[in-house]
Amino acid sequence: MKIIKISSFLFLVSILLTSCGSSGPTSKDDHKKLKSYESYAFLPNKDTIISRDFDNDAIQEVIVSTIQANMKENGFIMDKRNPDVLVHYHPMFDEKVAVNANPVYTNYAYYRPGLYVGPYYQEAMYDNYFTIQRLNGPRVDQVPYRERSIVIDLIDRRSNEILWRGTSNETIGTKRIDREIREYIDEIFKDQF
Repeated sequence: MKIIKISSFLFLVSILLTSCGSSGPTSKDDHKKLKSYESYAFLPNKDTIISRDFDNDAIQEVIVSTIQANMKENGFIMDKRNPDVLVHYHPMFDEKVAVNANPVYTNYAYYRPGLYVGPYYQEAMYDNYFTIQRLNGPRVDQVPYRERSIVIDLIDRRSNEILWRGTSNETIGTKRIDREIREYIDEIFKDQF
């Protein structure tokens, strides 16, 4: 009888300890997984900065070129035809009163090839971007809308799973906006990648 009580107690303790463990992916897991990827291309966003205070094309061009520099620095090469990783970013520059309460980046309206995308993607866009309809995985979650901020996702092209999501709690300044955007993105990669 005593053996049954001890074994029951040990069984309950082991179940309790197992349930207390982390079930979600850790940043260590993310970094290890990302090291197995070599190439990337951009998944175009549908976001256009509407505010007349900002030049949409100029800002988008700075964002794309800065992300490209950071990807290259981290050992990735550009491959528009068959990339391992798709890069998608969400520039949030328009003034918003409310917080975006919906999960972001879970659906794309790419029903056909030929959707207009800006010239800033010309040399960096995944050739078959229109085949990506839905993203999944543990990184698809709600992101509060903060004016003058950027969220960057790295997505596994084969599984459509978000591998890494980078953002910052800071707000991008407006005095020297090009420089501010570059520093903002560099910090995201430096702190989180």
